[in-house]
Amino acid sequence: MILLPAIDLKDGRVVRLLKGDFATVHQVADDPVTVARAFADAGAAWVHMVDLDGARDGVRRNADAVRAVCDTGLRVELGGGIRRLADIEAVFALGVERAVIGSAAVTDPDLVRRAVEAFGPARIAVGVDARNGRVCTAGWVEDSGIEYREFARRMKALGARHFIFTDIDTDGTLAGPAYEKLAALAEAVGPDCRITASGGVGSNEDLRRLRETGVYGAIVGKAYYTGAVDLALAVREGGPQT
Repeated sequence: MILLPAIDLKDGRVVRLLKGDFATVHQVADDPVTVARAFADAGAAWVHMVDLDGARDGVRRNADAVRAVCDTGLRVELGGGIRRLADIEAVFALGVERAVIGSAAVTDPDLVRRAVEAFGPARIAVGVDARNGRVCTAGWVEDSGIEYREFARRMKALGARHFIFTDIDTDGTLAGPAYEKLAALAEAVGPDCRITASGGVGSNEDLRRLRETGVYGAIVGKAYYTGAVDLALAVREGGPQT
């Protein structure tokens, strides 16, 4: 299982939110590059980055920080503010390995088809961000009304094979991932798709249980910054990180 420690950026700062609520934003580190190097020292090969300014406003403002993290040698998966094919081209030019299409997959689903055709399914992920089982957009503040499994099935039909599932109700709570919803999503899209779990990880035991479910990857955010997860141990137990 791939471990993707997380760096969320707002105004160039490394921050965390609780359940996606921007009113709870608080800084957890000064320098994203220092954080990224600590991830690499723990054995991580990937980092999951979110441009929170882009996620909420649709305008990416953290390109310099993203480029600097890419320059550390970590493989960067980036979401937030990716609304057009030109946005994907721009973040790839920064050195990003995989682009995450979130809100735009709801508002402009054909972007997913065009992105997969242009760059290949390995470099494109669709963010399935759900509250109460329904997909949310615009930095998780708008309820699309679309059931998360149905949404994922639609995206698969457009060529998507990577999905990042975030259960908003558990994000930042350290209360444990939404195992049942993850299992239901895996059943909905089938074994030819890769699912990365996000939200709720609060311990190394949570990561062991996730690994047993067969998910492709797990994102670790608050649990890393609070010391609740030993990232080096998680990487060793997770196996090859390619």
